[in-house]
Amino acid sequence: MKQGAEPKGAENENFPVASKLLPAWSRSHVMAFYAFARAADDVADAPDLTADEKLNQLQAMNAQLHSSAREPYAQVFAFHQSLLETHISPRHPQDLLKAFMWDAAHPRTQDWAALMAYCDLSAAPVGRYLVDLLGGIKDNDYGPSDALCAALQVLNHLQDVKDDHLTLGRVYLPDDWLASEEVTDADLSGAVCSDGLRRVLNRMLDEVDGLLVDAKPLPKAIRSRALAREAGGILALAKSLAKALRRRDPLAERVELGKIHMALCFVWGALRA
Repeated sequence: MKQGAEPKGAENENFPVASKLLPAWSRSHVMAFYAFARAADDVADAPDLTADEKLNQLQAMNAQLHSSAREPYAQVFAFHQSLLETHISPRHPQDLLKAFMWDAAHPRTQDWAALMAYCDLSAAPVGRYLVDLLGGIKDNDYGPSDALCAALQVLNHLQDVKDDHLTLGRVYLPDDWLASEEVTDADLSGAVCSDGLRRVLNRMLDEVDGLLVDAKPLPKAIRSRALAREAGGILALAKSLAKALRRRDPLAERVELGKIHMALCFVWGALRA
């Protein structure tokens, strides 16, 4: 968790977690996955742990995930029990742990391809887990789900670009794009975006727009109508947040959607789906 940051929970995420659109039976499993992911994220972001200590704790979580041990992490035990009950592959949480290990060992992002490889571990498993939990997807093609999850991850990196650099020492923006615009680390902690940094952010938002186009077929491809509505709502939120990040400066302010705007946007997208 970032220093000085408000403890993060499902209620203050950018996008709904286990919304009431999902079947009641599924929500406890979704929340078990969320609690597992949040516990691992807190380890990866812990300011008082060295990189090696973070890796050791994340590896311990991975080992516990494959056992029936109750300790050391209650969240891991609870999610292990959920996996046994739902028969979902443990690959998804394993990939998520690999992403947090990546965070501990790689503070910089070489290029866009490296960022997408990171999203394959940090974001795609979340969508794949939900799809598997709720009945699968047409032709077993996770592509649209992966695209939406990658877009959401990049949007979060753009929101947190300054905080990630100052409090975690991480830069998710591609180093080669920063270099091409002569953007330095000092620019990442400025009061406002420099012209060069603004161009990098816009270039990333161009890529996000492309990912959201790739994600557009997702609601129709998902077999669960409930999850399809959820996906439609999240697609609408992602598009709205991307537009806000083009208009506003994430160094000057926290760019996020208001609660009422979020609710209306989500319902509109869900109804369209």
